[in-house]
Amino acid sequence: MAGDATHCSVVVLDIENFSSRPDPIQRSLRTGMYEVLREALLRAGLPAEEIVVEDRGDGVIMIVPATVSPIALAGPFVRALDDELQQKAVVYSPAHAMRFRVALHQGLVARDGQGWSGDAVNTACRLVDAGPLRGVLAAAASSRMVFVVSDEIYRAVVRHGHRSIDPAAYLPMPFRTKHGELIESWVTVPGSPAPPGLPATTPDQPAQAAVDQPPPAAAGSGAAADAGEQSNRSRQGFLSGGGVSFGTVHGDVFQGDKNININTNGPVRP
Repeated sequence: MAGDATHCSVVVLDIENFSSRPDPIQRSLRTGMYEVLREALLRAGLPAEEIVVEDRGDGVIMIVPATVSPIALAGPFVRALDDELQQKAVVYSPAHAMRFRVALHQGLVARDGQGWSGDAVNTACRLVDAGPLRGVLAAAASSRMVFVVSDEIYRAVVRHGHRSIDPAAYLPMPFRTKHGELIESWVTVPGSPAPPGLPATTPDQPAQAAVDQPPPAAAGSGAAADAGEQSNRSRQGFLSGGGVSFGTVHGDVFQGDKNININTNGPVRP
């Protein structure tokens, strides 16, 4: 049954260069991703049982209720993700290298009989899939993840420096979607003083909006295959479930099979 729109935070997480890996490694990466996510939620003290976690093949979409402050997501949760990725990097081989692109936005989402939808979901998906963001992670070769927030999150949370969040570590990353829509966003690389791969800016010369397209592929990097995920993934982002759960995602969301049924009961798991 359709319900009223509810204000939530939306987190989207993707694994870099996922589709360029062989199937066995993809399965291993998905297992590792859920282990990292589970531990990061625990370490950040977030109520996992209240968060909807939706699988999207090479990543997840999280619908986080308004009772969870976006400060906790942009601060402790992101730091915990980076720490957990560092732990995995110690034991993973180069073939299993796992790096994340993570986006955070907030806004109204609505639930119907099939799941969740709303412009907030669409925007968060566009943020994590943006070509300039992929370029930042590619340029940050020694880093484990890149984190992008919408302009709303930046102004409400990041610029105030809540919970040891460093506003100076963020740079503006405006870009235009393929439909010409301008999206203002801000990006950081945890552990770095400033994200690489972006044009230099000054107060008198603000950042110019990039056209949303994948960065040039580096030789042997798998970037071209990763960029293909962007064009094949639906921006609609329909979601389902309540609490930490998995449901059915329909549409052009995944590489390969387009309709994927996942157990709707139990804790976060691959």
